[in-house]
Amino acid sequence: MADGPYHVDETDLTTSLGYYLTKARNVLVERTDRAVKPLGLTAQQIGVILILSSRRASTPFELSRAMSYDSGSMTRLLDRLESKGFIVRTRSSDDRRMVKLELTPQGHDAARLLPGLGAAVLNEQLRGFSVEEHATLIHLLSRFIANGLDGGAGGGCGLTAQPDAPEASFGESSSKSGDE
Repeated sequence: MADGPYHVDETDLTTSLGYYLTKARNVLVERTDRAVKPLGLTAQQIGVILILSSRRASTPFELSRAMSYDSGSMTRLLDRLESKGFIVRTRSSDDRRMVKLELTPQGHDAARLLPGLGAAVLNEQLRGFSVEEHATLIHLLSRFIANGLDGGAGGGCGLTAQPDAPEASFGESSSKSGDE
C-alpha cells in the first residue's frame, strides 16, 4: 500500500486517520454510555437488546456472528444482561442443546426507548454538521469500510449508508473481547 497518503517515515500516530476513527468511536461510546445509564445498560449491551428485538438473532451463536464477538465475550455479555433482567435464556424444545434468547418485559421496554436515545446521541454528536456534511461523512465512511470488506482491491463502494447492524450502530462497542 505504498501509493496512499501515509508513508512510514512521515506518519504521526496522533494525526492519522486511525487515531481519529478510534477517538470518534470512543467519544460516541462514552456519550452513549451516559445516555443509557439510567436504563441500567451500557453502549455495548444495547446491541444485544436491539438485535434480539428486531429478531435478527435468537441464539448466542447468531448474536455473536451479528456483533462480531467471540463466544466467551458474548457469554459474559449475556450473563450480565440476564442478571440485570433484560434477557432470559431457554432451551429449545426442538433441540435441547440449543439455547434461545428472549427479551424480558424490561428488555422490550428498553428496546422501545433505545432508538430515541440513539437519535438524541447522534444528533448531539453531529451538532453543527450540515445535511451535506452528514451525507459526505456517511459516504466516506462507507467507502472506507468497503475497502476493508473487499480486501482493498475494489475502487467502487459496494455499501450503502447502512451498516450490518443498523439497530445497534449508534454507540455500540464492537470490541471482540469486551465483557460489559
